[in-house]
Amino acid sequence: MSGSKYRKKAENKKYSRFDIVLCVILALVLISIIIPFFNVIAVSFTSQQEFLQTSILIFPKKPTLINYYDLFKDGRILIGLRTTVIILLIGLPLNLILTTSFAYGMSRKGFPGRKLIFYLVLFTMIFNGGVIPLYMLIKEMKLTNTIWSVILAYGINTFYMIIMRNYFSSLPESLIESAKLDGAGEWRILFSIVLPLSMPIIATVTLFYAVDRWNEWYYSMIFIRNAKLQPLQLILRNIVIDSQVRALAASSGAILEDYKFTNGLKMCAVIVTMLPVMCIFPFLQKHFVKGVLIGAIKS
Repeated sequence: MSGSKYRKKAENKKYSRFDIVLCVILALVLISIIIPFFNVIAVSFTSQQEFLQTSILIFPKKPTLINYYDLFKDGRILIGLRTTVIILLIGLPLNLILTTSFAYGMSRKGFPGRKLIFYLVLFTMIFNGGVIPLYMLIKEMKLTNTIWSVILAYGINTFYMIIMRNYFSSLPESLIESAKLDGAGEWRILFSIVLPLSMPIIATVTLFYAVDRWNEWYYSMIFIRNAKLQPLQLILRNIVIDSQVRALAASSGAILEDYKFTNGLKMCAVIVTMLPVMCIFPFLQKHFVKGVLIGAIKS
């Protein structure tokens, strides 16, 4: 009996007032995140009449697919998906090749001018040449209004290069020295020794670059004017702007023959562009966390 009493007391003291308050705060934060998310999904399946009754929806009374039909009938989303996939398939390997080779060179202690080059690259994280010189360079190369302008404008991310360099520097130097004694060159060492031992950081940087390429819209907005070459995120931005313009026109009394439920289209576009990342990210989240930890281990 005495043992059960002590056990009950221990269970009662397990949660303090601070723990209860913290749980309540976290629950409120969770609700504030979940409700807007479900509202976006609900509005995408809602008709305009039901939306006008209440703008905050969790479960639509009469779900409809008319918004998704109008969205894909427009055709811009499919064009954006095609362009984004092309940019991802070409740009991601280019990013990995440039970042990996540069980070390996910066991690070798015998590389001449290593510190100077590294500090010059690090300087670009604080100051850069700006958009105008980059635009003039792309225009001089006659790459405007092409996918290559977006792909080549983003070659190496300095932060990703630094965390990869830190990982390469943490590898045992004896392995590389042994390979050199056996007659292996730098490229042979990189591909046969360093890269097989660096799969965690390669997976991490690959995910970082893949998300960056999927979310690309800034360089496309600057360099691409052809609507058939715009990526998915830029098209999403255009859809949001168009919906706002249509809503203002309708509220001012203008009659639009092709008027559609703009809020429904906007939410559909958000769901379509967000769905691939939502499906993949939970399975690869550990690599993102590992990448942050790797970058903090060694400077």
